[in-house]
Amino acid sequence: MRYLSLDWIDALTGAVSQNATLADLAKNHSIAVTQVVTDGPEGDVTYHFVVRDGEAAFGAGAARDEDVRMEQSWSVAVSVATGEVNAQDMFINGSIRIHGDVQKLIGAEALFAALDSVFESVRSETTYG
Repeated sequence: MRYLSLDWIDALTGAVSQNATLADLAKNHSIAVTQVVTDGPEGDVTYHFVVRDGEAAFGAGAARDEDVRMEQSWSVAVSVATGEVNAQDMFINGSIRIHGDVQKLIGAEALFAALDSVFESVRSETTYG
């Protein structure tokens, strides 16, 4: 499946909903993040990761009541997803633009570490071209 396609988003939606680590972390965290990737093969893609009320969810479209919005180009998103570049470096150099509550994002580091392991579970089935 192609990176950021609806099939990819659907695969992650299912994987996030079944991940025990995210479910455990969701008991003590609350954040809603919207990710916007521009200029991709299928145009701009928007998806979300929301942790509220003890549940973690991933899906297409913007997060309702988002705390943070991240925007980046397709090339940056692919470079981060494939490990070619470090996401933190891309934040620092402005290639990934962050809007909203940055402190809340920093406080959710454990959630994003767990989410990365979920991404890893679909990486072998993902194409990036």
